[in-house]
Amino acid sequence: MALRVPKSTLPQLFKEGYKFSQGVDEAVLRNIEAVHELAEIVRTSLGPNGRNKMVINHLEKLFVTNDAATIIRELEVVHPAAKLLVMASQQQEAEVGDATNFVVVFAGELLQNAEYLLRMGLHPSEIVQGYELAREKTLEILEGVYTIPSMNLSYDIFRAAFPILILPRPIPYLFMMALLSTELAVDKITDLKSRDQLLKPVRTAIAAKQFGHEELLSNLVIEAVLSIMPKNPKDFNVDNVRVVKIMGSSVHESRVVRGMVFGREPEVACVAAIYPKHQNICPKFNIIDYPIGVIHRAEKAKVGIFTCPLDIAQTETKGTVLIHNAAEMLNFTKGEESHMEKIFKELADSGVKVVVTGGGVGELALHYLNRFDILVVKVLSKFDLRRLCRVTGATALARLGAPTPEEMGFCDVIETIEIGGDRVTVFRQEDEKSRTVTIVLRGATSNHLDDIERAVDDGVNVVKAVTKDGRLVPGAGATEMELNKRLLAVGERTPGLNQHSIKKFAEALEVIPRTLAENAGLDATEVLSKLYAAHYKEEDGGMAVGVDVEVRFFKGFVMSTSVVSRFAMTNLLSSFNLKNETDGTQDAVKAGIYDVLTAKYWGIKYATDAALTILRVDQIIMSKPAGGPKPPKNQQNWDED
Repeated sequence: MALRVPKSTLPQLFKEGYKFSQGVDEAVLRNIEAVHELAEIVRTSLGPNGRNKMVINHLEKLFVTNDAATIIRELEVVHPAAKLLVMASQQQEAEVGDATNFVVVFAGELLQNAEYLLRMGLHPSEIVQGYELAREKTLEILEGVYTIPSMNLSYDIFRAAFPILILPRPIPYLFMMALLSTELAVDKITDLKSRDQLLKPVRTAIAAKQFGHEELLSNLVIEAVLSIMPKNPKDFNVDNVRVVKIMGSSVHESRVVRGMVFGREPEVACVAAIYPKHQNICPKFNIIDYPIGVIHRAEKAKVGIFTCPLDIAQTETKGTVLIHNAAEMLNFTKGEESHMEKIFKELADSGVKVVVTGGGVGELALHYLNRFDILVVKVLSKFDLRRLCRVTGATALARLGAPTPEEMGFCDVIETIEIGGDRVTVFRQEDEKSRTVTIVLRGATSNHLDDIERAVDDGVNVVKAVTKDGRLVPGAGATEMELNKRLLAVGERTPGLNQHSIKKFAEALEVIPRTLAENAGLDATEVLSKLYAAHYKEEDGGMAVGVDVEVRFFKGFVMSTSVVSRFAMTNLLSSFNLKNETDGTQDAVKAGIYDVLTAKYWGIKYATDAALTILRVDQIIMSKPAGGPKPPKNQQNWDED
C-alpha cells in the first residue's frame, strides 16, 4: 500500500494549538498502536498464572493486583482511542462483573489483525463490514442457532477438504451441519440452590484471580450465596453479600457470618465503668459481664439512623462567657445537659433501641444513650450507611431528634461477636427480602486482602450471571478454539472480500489460549498446534480441549533438562505415581473448568463494538487544553521558601 503524504491543515480553519491528523497512517494506525499498548499491559495478567501489576494512582495509593478492571480504572488513560476500550471493559464489568480482561485483550487482537489487512490494501469500511458479519456469526454459533443455508456450498467445501472420499451429497451436508450447528454449551445450571452446580462456574472465576485458593474461596462464596438465595433466584441481589477485611491471621481463617458485619464494637462509655459506686446511674450495669459498657445485644429492635454527629451543637461564632461565682459555674452546662437528655428521652419513648450514626458520638450523648438502654454504633462509610438503611428499612436523618414511625428501621438481631481477637458488630435479618451475609476475610497485608476481595466479588457476580442464563461453556480457551474452527469454516464459504476479515476475526480468538499458555510458561506455538489437532478431530470430544496451565511443573522441567536428568525425573515422577503424559492440553469439562456463556457473549459483543468504533475513525481533532501552565510539584528536598 502506497504511503500517504500528510496534508497540513489550513491555518485559518482552527485556532492556534489545535492538533489535526487524518487518514490511515495518521489516525487509524496510530489508534491501533495505542490500543495495542493498553492490551499488552493487561494481557500478561490473564488467567490463573497472570502476573500482578503494581499501580500507583494519582493519589499515591498502591495497588498490587492482576484484576484488569482495577488496573484499567486506576490508570489515567488519555488517548481517545484507548479510552473507548476502557469504556467497553467498564460496561462489561457493569453487565456481567467478569471477563473484563477478555474484552481488552480480544479487542486489541482484532485491531492488530485489522492493521495487517489495512497494509494489504483493504479499506477500513471493508474490514468493518467483514467484522460485523463475523460478530453476528460468532454470536449465533455461541448460542447454537447457526446453520448452513446452502447444501451445494457445503458439499463443495467438503469435496475440497476431502477430495479422496466419494460420498453421496447428503452425507457431507450432515457432517458440516454437525460441525457448525452443535451448541457450544456443555452444561446448564438448572437448580440455583444446588451447591455442586453453583461450584462449577464460581470455582473457575475465582481460580483466574486467586489460583491455589479457589477451593477455599469458592466454598465461602457458595455458602454465603445459598444462605440468602431467595425463593425466586432471579431476585438475587449481589449487594446482599458484603465483604469485611480484618488484618491478621491467614486467608484460611476467613469465614461467613450471617448479617451485616461492621469492624467495630458499639460505642459505649458508661460512667459506672470508671466509677462503680455510681451504679444508680446505670442500674443494669454488670461489671463482670460487660467490662466496657452496658448494651451489646438487642433483639426485635427499632433502629434510628443519623448522618449527623450525636453531640452538642456547636455555634458558628466564638463567644465569651463571664462567670461571677461558683453557682454560675455549676449551672453553666445544665441547660445543654437537660437539652441532650430531652432529645434522647424522646428517642427512648419512641421505641428506638438501636442508634446508628455516621458522625462522632460525644461523651455526654453516650452517657444518656447508655442510661436509656440504647445501643449506639458508629458507621463511618456512607456506602455502608446507605446499605444498612436499605436492609433495615430506615431513613437516614440529617437532624438529631426522634424519628417518625415511617423513618424508623427494624432489625431482628444486633449483637457483638469476636473474630480473630477483634470485636465486631453484626446486624442480622431473618426476613428473606432483606437478609444479608458477610464474608469476613483475613490476611497479612491490605493489598492481599483487596485482591482476595476482588476475587470474591467476581464469584458473586458469576452467580448473578447464571441466574439470568445458566448455560456453561468449556473454559481454558476451549470455547475460543472451537469458535475459531467454526468461524474459519464460515469464512471459507463467504464470497468477496469479507472472507478475509472473517478469517482474521477467527484468528483473533487464538489470543486467549495463546496467552494462557504463555503466562503458564508453556510453548505457545506447540500448545496451539495440539489444540488445533484436538479440535479438528471428527469425534465430539475435541470440542472441550483447552490449555493445561499446570503441566509446567512436571513436563516443562523434564523437557528442558538433559537426557540423564530427564530419565531421572521420569523415574522420580513414576515413583510418586505422577503421570507425565500431558502435552499442555486437557479436557476442560473433565477438569471442571467452565465459563459462563453470558460472559463470553457480552465480552465478544463489547470488544467487537469497541474495535469497530476505532476502525471507523479517520480523523482526530484535538483542541488546545484549557488553563495555563501547571505549577511545579513540591519536592521533598525543597525548603519552605
